[in-house]
Amino acid sequence: MSDPETSKIETETASETSPKVTGHACIQSYLNTIDNSPGVYRMLDAQQRVLYVGKARALKKRVSNYANPNGHSPRIARMISETASMMFLTTKTETEALLLEQNLIKQLKPKFNVLLRDDKSFPNILVTTTHAFPQIKKHRGAKREKGDYYGPFASAGAVNRTLNQLQRAFLLRNCSDSDFETRSRPCLQYQIKRCSAPCVEKISEADYRKLVKDAQRFLSGRSTDMQEQLADEMQKASEEMEFERAAALRDRIRALTQVQTAQGINPQTVAEADVIALHLEHGQACVQVFFIRANQNWGNRDFYPKTANAAEAEVLQAFMGQFYSDKEPPRQIILSHGIEDEDLMAEALSQKIGRKVEILVPLRGEKQELVTSALRNARESLARKMSESATQAKLLKGVAEAFDLPEPPKRIEVYDNSHIQGTNAVGGMIVAGEDGFLKSQYRKFNIKGDELVPGDDFGMMKEVLKRRFKRLQKEDPDRKTEMWPDLLLIDGGAGQVSAVREIMREMEVEDIAMIGVAKGVDRDAGKEEFHRTGKRPFALRHNDPVLYFIQRLRDEAHRFAIGTHRAKRAKAQMKNPLDEIEGVGPKRKKALLQHFGSAKAVARANLADLTSVEGVSEAMARSIYDFFHEKG
Repeated sequence: MSDPETSKIETETASETSPKVTGHACIQSYLNTIDNSPGVYRMLDAQQRVLYVGKARALKKRVSNYANPNGHSPRIARMISETASMMFLTTKTETEALLLEQNLIKQLKPKFNVLLRDDKSFPNILVTTTHAFPQIKKHRGAKREKGDYYGPFASAGAVNRTLNQLQRAFLLRNCSDSDFETRSRPCLQYQIKRCSAPCVEKISEADYRKLVKDAQRFLSGRSTDMQEQLADEMQKASEEMEFERAAALRDRIRALTQVQTAQGINPQTVAEADVIALHLEHGQACVQVFFIRANQNWGNRDFYPKTANAAEAEVLQAFMGQFYSDKEPPRQIILSHGIEDEDLMAEALSQKIGRKVEILVPLRGEKQELVTSALRNARESLARKMSESATQAKLLKGVAEAFDLPEPPKRIEVYDNSHIQGTNAVGGMIVAGEDGFLKSQYRKFNIKGDELVPGDDFGMMKEVLKRRFKRLQKEDPDRKTEMWPDLLLIDGGAGQVSAVREIMREMEVEDIAMIGVAKGVDRDAGKEEFHRTGKRPFALRHNDPVLYFIQRLRDEAHRFAIGTHRAKRAKAQMKNPLDEIEGVGPKRKKALLQHFGSAKAVARANLADLTSVEGVSEAMARSIYDFFHEKG
């Protein structure tokens, strides 16, 4: 919510040398060094790893509760027994303490706190405002680009479906500004009636602005009156025998209706809210979030936070603090359960956004129906997740038995490379663990080695692993987090395994198990050979579930690497050399392409031909000419 460094921290105290005692006695030893100021406390174990981060209205009062040997849940009792030292940060207000607590939890990931595992950003729809003919597009990440943002949507799929229908309804362009400036004839979007082709003046600026305004009204929830207006216009056009215009208006009305249908149940009394429902079962949790904006359901997303066996109120409060730490809260947050510090959380979120945020736990009416629906989804999602987790745990146990590992791996990293004769080379890393594929932790590596021979797979793998473990050692040298793998899977045989082992020895990470997966006889699936350092290659039974599991991991790594490579190659193919010339902006680029027909023709042009283009001076023509001929 706010950076810990910028919080108004008054004091920080910590033991210079950790007490030799642990547990209740250790905590008791700190009571004389703190007062009843609001603040944040950290419990650390004997290796100085953070066990727990908490906030308190009165630090001394809260810490004294932990010093009492009685009345604690098993989870808290275990945490206290492992505590070897503590740290304290005092703040001016309890609200600041709450903000600081959530930042530290997100940063330090203590094992006894509730932790939000998947915290990806959510996509929005952006209508740009920096161009005479605004663009409508999907946007994810920081809102740095000027324009009007609508969202969040639960997923990229939800945005794409909505954009698809909006383009049918409002005919707004989705091309980039550079594409817009260089077009000389309408694109396919115009032919299939999803764009009004402002790039080639098929629509006036005033009429296009009207379409933009209609789209913004719809995204703001004012769609009913707009459809009535369109229906009146269609009737009028029909009466005036403007049948083509009437048909176009009819298509817009249909598209708007399809958008609303695709969005499912749209609440009548809830304009802007997140509906958050929690289901706990056997120490596992699913939090379901429904996004309601402009009286429309913009999708839902489920989360599976690590609960540390906490109760509903603590899980929900911790989830909210971490979820909204980098997201804009809506005007209302509708919960399935009450939280411990409802007023404090509402104040913190209101302070973050600069307007009032209301937190509700409804008991009746439409809001309660929304909660019931979200709870049902949470319960069903958790049941599926628990079933998948049981299967996954069995497979990981099978991997440990098949490859003589001391225990089932919690984190498996699988590496693969992709290139065409050494060009656009990329490395891919996928991650799997107890929760299946961890897609938020996939990583791609653009191969940078200038000295690599094109197509040198060994060299590429070495570069990828060097960069991976160098970063790990920098970010977590003491291996306190779960980001260190227990097992590496490499696509390749003895040669690849030897090359990787050399790198691991060089990086001093030889204690991580590593297996090479070779295609085997005739490169057929099912005949894979597994290679380990110092051991003979072996194969698994053809119908062994562990073999299918390894194949799935390898295929996912291959899919990810291939997809990354194709994206890189497509980007390189789409790149126009004119974009690299200083002084050639969209207008000059459009003039040059319209005059010569292609960038290749511009490259072959002489100075006299270049200066004949409108807007290209002699000095600019010389720059363009020199750019292509010096490169050649």
